[in-house]
Amino acid sequence: MQNNHVDHLINHPGILAGFSILIIIMLLLDLGVFNKNSHVVSNKEAATWSIVWISLAMAFSGVIYYLMGMEQFTQFQSAYWIEKALSVDNLFVFILVFGFFNVPKHLHHKVLFWGIIGALVFRAIFIFSGVELINMTYLPEMKLFGKMVSINVILSIFGFFLIFAGFKSWFSKEDDDENKDFTKSPGAKLVHRFFKVSENYDGDKFFTIKNGVKMATPLLVVVAVIEFTDLIFAVDSIPAIFAIAPNDPFILYTSNIFAILGLRALYFLLANFMYMFSRLKYGLAVILAFIGVKMLIQPFYHISSPASLTVVGSVLILSVMASLAFPVKEEK
Repeated sequence: MQNNHVDHLINHPGILAGFSILIIIMLLLDLGVFNKNSHVVSNKEAATWSIVWISLAMAFSGVIYYLMGMEQFTQFQSAYWIEKALSVDNLFVFILVFGFFNVPKHLHHKVLFWGIIGALVFRAIFIFSGVELINMTYLPEMKLFGKMVSINVILSIFGFFLIFAGFKSWFSKEDDDENKDFTKSPGAKLVHRFFKVSENYDGDKFFTIKNGVKMATPLLVVVAVIEFTDLIFAVDSIPAIFAIAPNDPFILYTSNIFAILGLRALYFLLANFMYMFSRLKYGLAVILAFIGVKMLIQPFYHISSPASLTVVGSVLILSVMASLAFPVKEEK
């Protein structure tokens, strides 16, 4: 079952080209100009870059609205903010990883930069292959509850999974990750399998020479752990955005990439203002469950993109307000 949304890639190749050029330019500026030397990112710098990335995403969504219409605009906005919200939960784990490996603060940005580069590649694979898989798994039309419907096997599986993920998120304990031994992460094991790893960091280098032997530094181990953590995180986030535009890889990928590219700046703000998101897990649980239900009832009842955006935005605002009103007092 094909969807005409895919035709937007053909009808507006300029958008795709402009998006690609913008991302490449921003990454080159980030790595080669603004962050050429490793340094501790201040709150002011983090806030500035957060505003820059969010502004670029909003401007890009404006282009989508002008060329494609309200439906694709609200799809982009919904997918973007869902990914952004779920990313915050993942950033808590990044903070624990950096603390576990005692990564110097001035190296955090470099680790996150290369972690995000890997995420761009893996997300592209997940999203474009996922759309193809969804298009191949529609069942023949059948009559259910007096209505002719076409059920998609993959979307139905995602729906049940997201409801379970929402339930799990609601009842998860704060110390589940805090007591985790990240040296047992598959990412860490992979690096240790192929390289000897030095005991100490060597500046911002991924490899060093010790007694004439080339060795990986702990910094490479941390990048591998971050990459694997993001892959696990994508298991929740990618199915969630498929509920928004299951047959439109352009909307899914561009919104996902804009959300990911702003993660580094968001991380440095989050590390100093964790109290503002202490109740976010409950909001994420509601969002995941809502998206799961939306997937399951899609063949019978369509929840519009503007309605989905309203629900997601409202839940996020309420969860942040609850975090400020009822902060967690266990931690400083």
